[in-house]
Amino acid sequence: MLYGFIGRVTAAPQLKEALDVGSQRTRLIADRVSKATLANADGFSLPTVPGEPGSTEAGVVDLESEMVSLADEQIRFEATSKLLEKSYQQLRTSLRGR
Repeated sequence: MLYGFIGRVTAAPQLKEALDVGSQRTRLIADRVSKATLANADGFSLPTVPGEPGSTEAGVVDLESEMVSLADEQIRFEATSKLLEKSYQQLRTSLRGR
């Protein structure tokens, strides 16, 4: 009966997709950080292989940039989840008003 209704009247499908992408990015960042090994007493590092911070390539793990990326993803995820919550709330309000 209401199949496809939410996608036509709200941005919920796009917001849910953004949450999925954010979750995947968070898992990738966590994977890179978890694969970092303690090479010496000074900190974490992997074998020196060229790689961009935030990329999926193996390389030196810059924990500072990875943690900044993780914080950025967490902020984006929280904002997107709040928008999705508001979208559902508006939909509930409009359906109750009829």
